Amino acid sequence: MAEVETTRDGAVLTIALNRPDKLNAFDAAQHKAFSAALKEAADPEVRAVVLTGSGRGFCVGQDLTELSGGDRDVAGLLRERWNRHVLGLQGLEKPVLAAVNGAAAGAGLSLACACDLRIAADKAAFVPAFISVGLVPDTGGSWLVPQLLGYSRAFEWMCSGRKIDAQEALAWGLVSEVVDTDAVVERTQERAAELAALPTLAIAMTKRLFQRAATSRLEDQLELEAQLQVAATRTEDFGEGVAAFLEKREPRFSGR
Repeated sequence: MAEVETTRDGAVLTIALNRPDKLNAFDAAQHKAFSAALKEAADPEVRAVVLTGSGRGFCVGQDLTELSGGDRDVAGLLRERWNRHVLGLQGLEKPVLAAVNGAAAGAGLSLACACDLRIAADKAAFVPAFISVGLVPDTGGSWLVPQLLGYSRAFEWMCSGRKIDAQEALAWGLVSEVVDTDAVVERTQERAAELAALPTLAIAMTKRLFQRAATSRLEDQLELEAQLQVAATRTEDFGEGVAAFLEKREPRFSGR
């Protein structure tokens, strides 16, 4: 059984973590398979990505049995595996959506937050499990969660370790939609297909702008906007968008 399964439907790639008996906790084999899936996702023909889990869990982070021995190179594990996954998701030049089908805990919560959008199953749960075992947020959680929720709410939540359900996550703005558990992957794929039909390069540049805004001065952000706007006007999709507007028809974007 593959630790990570990928499927293509048109321009949408779905990545499914596949250790359902372990709630998709990552072991060494799954880390390797996920890295390969991210490389597949970088294909220009893929214009949107869905990340989900098999079974009743999204992902509960690291399989702790791999850390039960005497040699615990936690820093190496983070630098060589988890951190690369987060940077890989954030670096994809296309929209990435998480279909949170069940529990997202610890580093699994961070992975969900590294996606651009999150759609939750009504039975999903979000658990900042780090503090409950005497750890600090990792896998980007200390950067991503405050960006999504604001400092005070993120601090209170991450330091409490409290599980929140899908409806509370929706009220907080952590997820954009809550649907029936049986429909969450299909609904997320539908949303991904809608985004895949849009100008992919413009979405990629918008993603870059938003990521940079968190640590940028206004003057620097304005300059980056100007530079990327020039790049956007040179895309085929800009030409198509203008032509469709003038001809009063729906645009047919190619992602180029």
